[in-house]
Amino acid sequence: MNAFLALVRKDLYLHFSNRRAVLMSIIAPILIAAFFGSLFGSKSGGSGKASPVPIAISDLDQSPLTAKISAALQADPSLAVQSLDADAALAQVKAGKLRAAIVLPAGFGEQAGRALFAGPEGKRPEITLHYDPSQAMVLPMVRGLLAQHVMQLVSADTFSGQGAPVMKDMRAQVADNTALPAEQRQELTAMFDSIARVQERSARAPQAGASAAESDRSGFAMSPPFSTRELEASAKADVPYNSYAHSFAGMGVQFILMMGVDIGVALLLMRRQGLWQRLRAAPLSKARLLGSRIASCTLISLIIFVLIYAVAIAAFGVRVQGSWLGFAAVLLAFSLLTASFGLLIAALGKSPEATRGLAILATLLMVMLGGAWVPSFVFPEWLQTASLFIPTRWAVDGLDAMTWRGLPFSEALAPVGVMLGFALAFGALAIARFSWEE
Repeated sequence: MNAFLALVRKDLYLHFSNRRAVLMSIIAPILIAAFFGSLFGSKSGGSGKASPVPIAISDLDQSPLTAKISAALQADPSLAVQSLDADAALAQVKAGKLRAAIVLPAGFGEQAGRALFAGPEGKRPEITLHYDPSQAMVLPMVRGLLAQHVMQLVSADTFSGQGAPVMKDMRAQVADNTALPAEQRQELTAMFDSIARVQERSARAPQAGASAAESDRSGFAMSPPFSTRELEASAKADVPYNSYAHSFAGMGVQFILMMGVDIGVALLLMRRQGLWQRLRAAPLSKARLLGSRIASCTLISLIIFVLIYAVAIAAFGVRVQGSWLGFAAVLLAFSLLTASFGLLIAALGKSPEATRGLAILATLLMVMLGGAWVPSFVFPEWLQTASLFIPTRWAVDGLDAMTWRGLPFSEALAPVGVMLGFALAFGALAIARFSWEE
């Protein structure tokens, strides 16, 4: 045991004596985590409003109705709308300067009201929506806002006094349609007569002192039959989500894992420099020598990860909302996983140069598939399932669970168990494949 502890102390001393390397291993993940955290929220916990989506609208109809639609979209706080002609708008979207372009066709104002009662097979005016394929996630939001404003304004215009000609034409079409049963024609014409009376009252008695925009909306308008109240499902109702918590988990996992690769490559350099032969000459077993490397790498990883989270807590408002014991267990399990992974790299590698390139590629794939760069929920369904076989996925999920999700200690058991299983498998394979005689 004295020899084992001496080897661990030697590794710790050699690693932390290189102050510049240690400082970079701490600063690099902090800077990158701060950058990614600032992209998805704010230091106060994501309370900052998202930037409006830049789009363009091209009005080829130039009718009062399309003018109202343009004004409604420009007033929406979620959008930054420019009025451009169709060709210029399309060019801006292709150049990546705008996320989408809405083209309102000629004749839209005249046809939209009739399309409300056209039925599933009826003819409708077609709105063209150009969008940036690299920003496809913006498309559903723009489509939804467009549908909301168009539905409200078209229904208000149709049922107001301005829509009387449309209703008269539709009443005449129903009355002359002998294919409909007489009883149904009678009920439909009675409905159109009732709408006509509402239109007449709306035209005779506008609200006193109302502006033009208010008068346009003073009539009946169809709108969504519900409202929404948006609440963050975070650890505590009074504690908003802090995006830095996830970014520090992801970047910490990435750089700690890379440090494990460096420690594995350093073991290969020991062979090249003749230090391995000196250690072999000492009365040390293979398990004791390799075990000391695992223990020292685990301690180094744990110390650096703790320092990274200390900065995250002090400077970026990250908090352990869940179990502190579970948080410590996740950190310790991942540190042990890093050590066994580094030893496996050394056991499988034949030269430091070749091993470093392959190890960095494997590390980046593990980090990417583990959700450290991009949250795993944006993956395709098959990839989300496949990522469960990647240990970094469990590390990131475990850290998220113990920090911003605020889950209890029991939720740390599965990530810790999976990481310990991978660490045991990596360690056993490394010891079996490690060439003691080389």
